[in-house]
Amino acid sequence: MRKILLSAAGLAMAGVAGAQDKAAPPADPASYIIGTNIASNLKSQGIDINLDSLVAGLTDVLKGTGSKIAPAEAQEIMTKLQTEMQAKTQAKAGESAKKNIEEGKAFLEKNAKAEGVKTTASGLQYSVMKEGAGEKPKATDTVKVHYHGTLLDGKVFDSSVDRNDPATFPLDGVIKGWTEGLQLMTVGSKYKFVLPSELAYGERGAGGDIGPNAVLTFEVELLEIVKGAK
Repeated sequence: MRKILLSAAGLAMAGVAGAQDKAAPPADPASYIIGTNIASNLKSQGIDINLDSLVAGLTDVLKGTGSKIAPAEAQEIMTKLQTEMQAKTQAKAGESAKKNIEEGKAFLEKNAKAEGVKTTASGLQYSVMKEGAGEKPKATDTVKVHYHGTLLDGKVFDSSVDRNDPATFPLDGVIKGWTEGLQLMTVGSKYKFVLPSELAYGERGAGGDIGPNAVLTFEVELLEIVKGAK
């Protein structure tokens, strides 16, 4: 589990959570911001907090009176909290994985019947948005592409297009769906790929947006096969 309280440096960098009351600004804005950051961090982790006890703990330490709970007991309490939080996280991940499997299967079955969509032996689905006239890359090549990745609900999780910054990478060093799909393309082409989870990030997911067993959609434009790259 992540640290429950942000460090001083982390607090300074974290975003301010919630809107301030314009009619009654805090007496000490910096202290107020630290408070909102602590609250935002705790809330994002789903930790149930007793506000009175939280304030009492802050007050005791900041006023120099010390904690009312002995270090050994505090460690035991926090270990129990971490165990409970891990169990909740695992349960939530299990529910998300099951949901993604069901929704992904339904989407893939429907998309396979859409006009212009082809499905390979691996289960990769693709359609041609624009056909180029260049050569096709091999799995050992390095390529330069523009891409736009979305979840099934349309949420963008990564996009070189939005960043206006094409990506360059060895084709055998990315997820399976990309290694296979880009070899179907000629330079100058733009394809739409729908990747079953086993061709993407599988049960582990990736980052905060891509959950376990998530089906992913990419629009990919092959800009160049980078010559001389290792």
